[in-house]
Amino acid sequence: MLEEFFVRLAGTDPIWQALVGGLVIAGLNAVGALSVIVWRDPSERALDGALGFAGGVMLAASFTSLIIPGIEEYANGSLFPVVVGVLLGAIVLDRGEKWVPYVQRLVTGRSREELSTDGGEAVAAHRAASERRITPLIIFIVAITLHNMPEALAVGVGFGSGNLSNAIALMLAIGIQNIPEGLAVAVAARNAGLGSLFYAGVTGIRSGLVELPIAVFGAVAVSFAAPLLPYAMGFAAGGMLYVIIDEIVPQTHERGHERVATLGTIVGLVVMLSLDVALG
Repeated sequence: MLEEFFVRLAGTDPIWQALVGGLVIAGLNAVGALSVIVWRDPSERALDGALGFAGGVMLAASFTSLIIPGIEEYANGSLFPVVVGVLLGAIVLDRGEKWVPYVQRLVTGRSREELSTDGGEAVAAHRAASERRITPLIIFIVAITLHNMPEALAVGVGFGSGNLSNAIALMLAIGIQNIPEGLAVAVAARNAGLGSLFYAGVTGIRSGLVELPIAVFGAVAVSFAAPLLPYAMGFAAGGMLYVIIDEIVPQTHERGHERVATLGTIVGLVVMLSLDVALG
């Protein structure tokens, strides 16, 4: 039923399907970001639980929708291409923090100098305080943006592989977990003093926009280079696993809400497994 509806909406071309899939996951990221206008002050406990949920969805999706199908269906049972992809995905994400100075203006709309002053004041003490507040935010937004990239690639690769039920399950799961991520980015932006609630929402939306072109790229790449498919699936999984271990788990366990975050992770994992079974 869901597959038929999606085909009526997006057609049978994998590239168009990936475009629609990218719109869905970016749109749900925007829903999360704009919800800061309504839910203005979510507690740290709630955010940690929500991010834990996102991590659980990503964890299950990495294996059920990427690694296992990559090995069994697209690499003829061979571990090599998928493992190579996993390692490459982790390496790329590991180097991602080095890109912070270059993407700072893209993510926030302001340069380091603009972020370090307020109303034209260039007092050194104020600049130092502002930098201490803004820099962790930039790293956080970049981390979320970077890990949106392998998620989007995973969706594109899923549609490019031709396994529509698997691709739809992955799209829905990643879209659902994008909602708390978008909210987290918007709240972090607002709390760091970047401006109005609307600007905080736009900041969250901006971190999700990268998903649209990358989803299309994933479908195009595997459509014209089928042998790359297991490598691409491994790459997307490696990127998501790196983010779970390096970003989400430490962040959700550093403020005393370990139990909530852990329960959120388990719920997210169960939701993704349920979607995977339900959609076949």
